Amino acid sequence: MGDIPAVGTERRAQRPEVLVIGGGFAGLEVVRVLAGEPVHVTIVDKHNFHTFLPLLYQVATAGLEPADVAYPIRTIFGQSDNVTFRHGLVTEVDFDRHLALLGDGAQLTYDHLVFASGATANFFGIPGADTHTKPLYTLADARNLRDQLLLALEVADVSGGVDADPLTFVIVGGGPTGVETAGAVLELLEVCLRKDRMHIDPDTTKVILLDMSPKLLGGFSAGASEYALKALRSRGVDVRLGESVAEVSKDAVRLKSGERIPTRVVIWAAGVTAVHTIVDCVGPDRAPGGRVHVDGDLSVLGLDDVWAVGDSAAVPMGHGGLTCPQLAPVAIQSGRHCGRQILNVLEGKQTAPFRYRDKGVMATIGRNAAVAQLPKGPLITGYLGWIAWMSLHLFYLVGFRNRVRVLINWTWRYFDWPSGPRLIMADVERGD
Repeated sequence: MGDIPAVGTERRAQRPEVLVIGGGFAGLEVVRVLAGEPVHVTIVDKHNFHTFLPLLYQVATAGLEPADVAYPIRTIFGQSDNVTFRHGLVTEVDFDRHLALLGDGAQLTYDHLVFASGATANFFGIPGADTHTKPLYTLADARNLRDQLLLALEVADVSGGVDADPLTFVIVGGGPTGVETAGAVLELLEVCLRKDRMHIDPDTTKVILLDMSPKLLGGFSAGASEYALKALRSRGVDVRLGESVAEVSKDAVRLKSGERIPTRVVIWAAGVTAVHTIVDCVGPDRAPGGRVHVDGDLSVLGLDDVWAVGDSAAVPMGHGGLTCPQLAPVAIQSGRHCGRQILNVLEGKQTAPFRYRDKGVMATIGRNAAVAQLPKGPLITGYLGWIAWMSLHLFYLVGFRNRVRVLINWTWRYFDWPSGPRLIMADVERGD
């Protein structure tokens, strides 16, 4: 790795060094457990902020500002003397020498390494999907998608609704992200017509949600899936189940059935993968989705003092040999468990196996409509489900300021949609 001196040698002589790669839900929980303990923790991320991923779709559809769902990592751990944030991208790990190489050439040493690097959009090798669709996994993705949605509306407004092609938005993927985004895009269209007085013929606008599965919200109960389908269709979303995408071009989506759907924007919410992330350095023997194989205590198989949590790991369910879904609750619980096991190792104690506690799943379809599926008890839908969804997301949102801002925005939007976030931030040349 060159002759660049490694950083952290002096700290390791004083106390163990824990290096956490990633500042998402899982990474933050690892660090929270270790904050104030007799270790030194370095958290590395290419962004200097934590992003609350479940609300990215609201940034993309002009419901929230980017700052509402992001919070500086340095501020989160500002009171923890044993925690250091390092802005950078880990590009390689030397497991034999316990070194991590960053993109700027710096090296960080570690006694324990935690992969909490998350995942990226999975395009499943579909031609054109990686270049002509808009994923929704980072704050930059959300801002870019918002620009594209609003720009498409402005172009349609100039044409006065007499375009040869209808104004169509396609969302690929019928999981929670796809369902929530479809409902939010439809609400954005409605509010632009009603409040911004855009000259768009509503009869030529369409939101299409595609999924190859026979039902929406695959991890939910049949009742939740049926409610989501009925709610979306009643609001005007064209939901097409059992449809697979064959190819995506600049201005259309071609289905395997042969149908060609002209579209202005294609939103990709069809799944994630850990392939082409830093966990590639672990080797080719990986679980489905490119995730790292881990033992019951979340240590990486075949590597000493290396752990993996959240979306980057095939987190064991704790029974039956099953792995957990790539959801925020799994990331939070696995990160917390990993931090505790690192302390157990440092204290000479036995590690414990991870046990996932299913606290339920939720998804919102739009105003006054959501599903909340708890492990025990009835399925909550409609207004009560919507209130439960908002309450849970406010609780887990990082930062008191962000909670207040989001609550105010949601309250204001409920009575009268504000105009602030509907801004095209990218400079666009006429004719592009």
